[in-house]
Amino acid sequence: MTTQFEFNGFPPQALQFLQELKANNRREWFEAHRTTYQDQLLKPAQEFVLALGTRLQHTFPGVRFDPATNGSGTLMRIYRDTRFSADKTPYKSNISGMFWEGQGKKTEVPAFGFQLDPNGMRLMAGMFHFPKPMLLAYRQAVADEELGPALLAALAQIRQAGNYALIGEQYQRVPAEYDPEHPRRDLLRYKYLYVSMEDIPPQVATSLELVDTCFRHFRNMAPLQQWLVRAAGKAGL
Repeated sequence: MTTQFEFNGFPPQALQFLQELKANNRREWFEAHRTTYQDQLLKPAQEFVLALGTRLQHTFPGVRFDPATNGSGTLMRIYRDTRFSADKTPYKSNISGMFWEGQGKKTEVPAFGFQLDPNGMRLMAGMFHFPKPMLLAYRQAVADEELGPALLAALAQIRQAGNYALIGEQYQRVPAEYDPEHPRRDLLRYKYLYVSMEDIPPQVATSLELVDTCFRHFRNMAPLQQWLVRAAGKAGL
């Protein structure tokens, strides 16, 4: 029997903490408010991961989730990597996570993702980044006479389900190994591919409706995530 976890929404203090962190992005301020971070944001985020992850796994058995808070599980660390960035602020002003499917890193396999900030919650399904093996697998799948039309059908299904945006920066040209006039040439130019949506408003993010709302949107966006799982599987990834 699948365990069910209840989640009644993020406390308003979670969004307030993120708003204040954005205005006070300093280690001294964060350390002075660490208890608020842990009790009002991090612990509720773990409960959210368990509740939504269980729902997703029931419908999509290959999806993986883990409430760990050290970056190895669903939740991303709140600490920013500033080594190669001009922005040296030490913390993110959001909390985010990935429900992933595959054996690689959660950011390098098809996933459902979320990001909570003071404006509410944003959702995505797909991949933010194609590692080179996945980029090659993606192109092969787009050109495939079975998987290519299946991708078009998946995207049409998503468009019919709601106002979801298809996102993925494009190369200027079709890859050299493919016909520049290929019927799916635009898709062959993508560097990554995911669908996203407008923010779920704060009044929903802080209510017991949140898990149901996220699950409904993830189910609507799932055709792309599941197609990417198929494309990776066909390539042996």
